[in-house]
Amino acid sequence: MTRLGYINSAEEDFREQLDALLSANEQLCADLTATVGAILEDVRARGDAAVLDYTRRFDGREVTTAAELELDPGELEEAAGGVPSELRAALEDAAARIRAYHQHQVQESWSYEDGDGIRLGQQVTPLDRVGVYVPGGKAAYPSTVLMNVVPARVAGVQNIVMVVPAPGGEVNSAVLAAAYVAGVDRVFTIGGAQAVGALAFGTETVPAMDKIVGPGNKYVAAAKRLVFGIVGIDMVAGPSEVVVVSDGSGDPDWTAMDLFAQAEHDQDARAILVATSDEIIKAVSDSIEKLLPDMERADIIRAALENNGALISAGPGRGSRGSEYNRSGTPGTGGGRSRRPAARHPPRRGHLPGSLGGGGHGRLLRGAQPRPAHGTHRALLLGPGGI
Repeated sequence: MTRLGYINSAEEDFREQLDALLSANEQLCADLTATVGAILEDVRARGDAAVLDYTRRFDGREVTTAAELELDPGELEEAAGGVPSELRAALEDAAARIRAYHQHQVQESWSYEDGDGIRLGQQVTPLDRVGVYVPGGKAAYPSTVLMNVVPARVAGVQNIVMVVPAPGGEVNSAVLAAAYVAGVDRVFTIGGAQAVGALAFGTETVPAMDKIVGPGNKYVAAAKRLVFGIVGIDMVAGPSEVVVVSDGSGDPDWTAMDLFAQAEHDQDARAILVATSDEIIKAVSDSIEKLLPDMERADIIRAALENNGALISAGPGRGSRGSEYNRSGTPGTGGGRSRRPAARHPPRRGHLPGSLGGGGHGRLLRGAQPRPAHGTHRALLLGPGGI
């Protein structure tokens, strides 16, 4: 049984429950920042030696020189030739589509002379060196390679360095094939905050970058936040968060899979379902229990849902009469504690809409914007019911 927290918008302390849910990880920020900061300073001071130490410690690899962390270009070509032909074709097709799209975004230099004979204009100059972080500890993301490397090439970046963690010395062949298809110049098998530090400061082996792009876990996200200003970054992306809003018009199996799509990334990912009734929550919860055992990353999905997931009902509260779910998400009867009439203490505006079908989704969407304190990115899925 997967235990997700349950909140009803009609409960008098809904605001407090919601704030507690959304701030659950904030208490970890100070410790996380201190830990990551120490790693970054160590990499800045000791270079390759520090990177090797952290690679041995976190990835369980027996490496003695930094040269062992860099892949030979021939290994990328070998990986591209070794993956199934269907996958190779899919990677090449995706790269072509990404390239075609971003070619429309290319900016050009321009200038003109005004009436006083002063020349004004804009000079567009590509960055020289860009580092791409590709997650690789718990899953393979060849799409991350393509979506970061191909646009950089289109923009005119000459030197692209990719870093990817290799626990136990293993790197997914699809990721390496994507690196070959996209045209990565150098690949280093390092990950975590130490990889971000190496790209930001440079080491004896890893060159310093002008910009670092790509998602990662909370340590990578914190590291990118800390090195911003020393080096450019795209954004602080991760851990993933998603809010799925359902009015019951969609298939509950698909709703469950939308939650899984983010929860599978990391145990720290957050997936929240907002539904217009407890009946919808019950249907989606049943789908979660039915589908989860067959998911390839079931353990990670379950951990993410139980650690950070939530079921939020925007329908009438039933806590005093026996809700389908109690505070910890356990199905049952009478699980929620008795409450005074919710009308005496209505939820504050701006958190959950009074009518999801009547424009209230706009408030939810605004509430799903990134928060700098976390640096996470969120998505609101819009379904066929107009939400």
